[in-house]
Amino acid sequence: MTKKSMGEMSFLDHLEELRWLLVRSTIAILICATVAFFFSDFIFNEIIFGPKDPNFITYRIFCELSTKLDLAESFCVKELPFNIQNTAIEGQISLLIWTCITAGFIIAFPYILWLLWKFISPALYEKERKYAKAFISIASLLFFLGVLFGYFVIIPMSVNFFATFTVSPEIKNDINIQSYIGMIKTSVIACGLIFEMPIIIYFLSKVGLVTPEFLRKYRKYAIVLILVVAAIVTPPDVVSQIVVSIPLLILYEISIFISAVVIKNKEKEKLNA
Repeated sequence: MTKKSMGEMSFLDHLEELRWLLVRSTIAILICATVAFFFSDFIFNEIIFGPKDPNFITYRIFCELSTKLDLAESFCVKELPFNIQNTAIEGQISLLIWTCITAGFIIAFPYILWLLWKFISPALYEKERKYAKAFISIASLLFFLGVLFGYFVIIPMSVNFFATFTVSPEIKNDINIQSYIGMIKTSVIACGLIFEMPIIIYFLSKVGLVTPEFLRKYRKYAIVLILVVAAIVTPPDVVSQIVVSIPLLILYEISIFISAVVIKNKEKEKLNA
């Protein structure tokens, strides 16, 4: 089978398709944001402020693990001594709007992926266009896993560290609400997108920009980069960095396998051509 001719659409046609992709994505996000607005009490009280509670599930799990490993309950959270405050007159309204938009983006992500697939599908082989459901399902799963990883792992460790860190007992932690929620939004969205690494490697391998040999050759540099990222997004302790690094390293190895499969299939297609 051959690819659909890209010459069937002019450059302006492609720009028009891209424009409608952005318009439809924006509409989907706004619709989902509207739905999120009706659940804003739950989003704020149970989700956003969940990691502020010492009884949050992540803290309990870490405490149980540290006790079983004879770490003298070093990971048990007794209290989180900080307050959250709003300092801008329009702060809470702005906060509500942008939080709902962020929630709308997360909820609408599978639909955005479907729109993206429709946009790039003309450049794919016909048999590859049949994999739309698999692409959307896997990419959505990876994104939501990343969001959950950011929320249940990255955020609790960050909140615990920054809430208990102090340079002087004279200084009290009254954290700005924009700063607190900004950290949460950045963590979950960034982790969600980072977990898309295998999908990105798949398409880069399809167009010949990445090979498994390239990924293996630069594996040691990738490991260093992953450790640096883990050190940036986690508190400065070895255990936290290892917890964050492990899934990223696994994703990198999965990406190498995916790239190898793509290259192998491309070579088979050349032989059968």
